[in-house]
Amino acid sequence: MSDDSLVFMMGKFETKFPTDRQYAKNHTWAVRGQQGYRFGFTAYAVRLLQDVYFLEWSVDAPSALRQGQEIGFIESSKAESDLYAPLAGQLTTLNPALLSDPSQINLDMYGTGWLYEIDGPGDQLMSPEEYLTHLAGVWEITQRTIKGQLNE
Repeated sequence: MSDDSLVFMMGKFETKFPTDRQYAKNHTWAVRGQQGYRFGFTAYAVRLLQDVYFLEWSVDAPSALRQGQEIGFIESSKAESDLYAPLAGQLTTLNPALLSDPSQINLDMYGTGWLYEIDGPGDQLMSPEEYLTHLAGVWEITQRTIKGQLNE
């Protein structure tokens, strides 16, 4: 990861987003590789999840994926969530290290804590600047959700 990053403030917490990758609306980062994109959770997602302790995939590699298709499930000290494909394409690899130790997501989200690789077009991926604009737009709703005040 480069030292060149943008910052988004989640209240008093600083989250960093490297500028050497693209981002998806489901709060994953994407780095272009030889065969498609490698994805992992952004600092924003990891901050909301906090201590990830369980990860399970409902698909195996290789598999054809539709954008938005449910592909797994994650549990942490703060949340339980289904995981969805950020783009359509061929799931080529799941990070095998995470099945035995998903804590790598917490320790090195932009490195060894990567999730999976998908070979597909990245047309809908955002630049770091576009992702920060997206975060600014969803942050108020996220704060109300965290505080349990969504319907107030």
